[in-house]
Amino acid sequence: MTGPLAGIRILEVGTMLAGPYATMLLADLGAQVTKVEPPGGEISRQVSDSYFASLNRNKASICLDLNAQEGQAKLGELVGESHALLVNLKPSAIRRLGLTYESLRRFNEHIVCVAITGFGLHGGDDPAFDYVVQAATGVAALTGDPDGPPTLPGYSSADNSTGMSAALGLLAQIISGRGGQVDVSLRDVMLSQLNYHASAYLNDGVEPQRRSFGAHSYYVPAQMFPTADGYLALFITHDGFWKAFAGEANIEGFAAMAERVARADEVRAIVTDALATDTAASWEARLRPLGVPAAAVRTLPDALKATPEIIVTAGDFRLVGNPIHIDGYQPDYRPPPTLDQGVD
Repeated sequence: MTGPLAGIRILEVGTMLAGPYATMLLADLGAQVTKVEPPGGEISRQVSDSYFASLNRNKASICLDLNAQEGQAKLGELVGESHALLVNLKPSAIRRLGLTYESLRRFNEHIVCVAITGFGLHGGDDPAFDYVVQAATGVAALTGDPDGPPTLPGYSSADNSTGMSAALGLLAQIISGRGGQVDVSLRDVMLSQLNYHASAYLNDGVEPQRRSFGAHSYYVPAQMFPTADGYLALFITHDGFWKAFAGEANIEGFAAMAERVARADEVRAIVTDALATDTAASWEARLRPLGVPAAAVRTLPDALKATPEIIVTAGDFRLVGNPIHIDGYQPDYRPPPTLDQGVD
């Protein structure tokens, strides 16, 4: 079976993470992605070979100097035979290089131009790297222990989330049958991902706050708990889960969520004492058959060992495969392109 995006031709003027991640997901699903790189190559080639491979498999590469007339002319030719162009640069650079729909529609009225920026295509050039945006949008302020400093997740959540959002916007506009400009910013994506926190503040006046062990603001108990060995994530979102958990942990009472929320500190203390009697791994093994959402905290190496089916081979690289699984289709994972490699 050919990929669901077979026949879709996408140009990427991407750097580092958000843009390349978006187009890699689309390339895995069959789109023909050509990475337009400056002389010397895209900057993430300098990070490490494995870093570049993790974001650029299944693509072709062409080297163009978009600051030169010759490079602009070649870009126009490519746009004329493409469905979409995705770029992540500063807004001023996007306009200066002519990477907007208004600049490129003369080559192809139906081209879809997707711009990934920090604060929007019309939002200025303020620095907008992943960590900066997490700090600016309230994500860092919500993360970590209440008595400690604000904390960042251990991965690039803003870049990855924005890449996925940009891929969705690109496909939506292609399906519409119209060319046009798609504008996706890291700021807007991260504020969108704080959905229920933002709604609680905007509608109910409830200010979000950091909670010990990452406790959920609506459900109790739903957080990390220490055990006799390791930490356990327990996520009790309805009374059926509580009944099953309480029976296994020999806890009485608190049958209704409303009561557990009203007496949250007491419930958390009782659950902490109960979980201290066994290890995190053992609790997971005991609770999973009961349908209770629970998992021992693992390292990434441990998680990868537990899910070998998600690891794929692309040339000499072992990578995490595409998370979108489509019946009857298995991506052909090819290694990232060498600079100016072109289409096979």
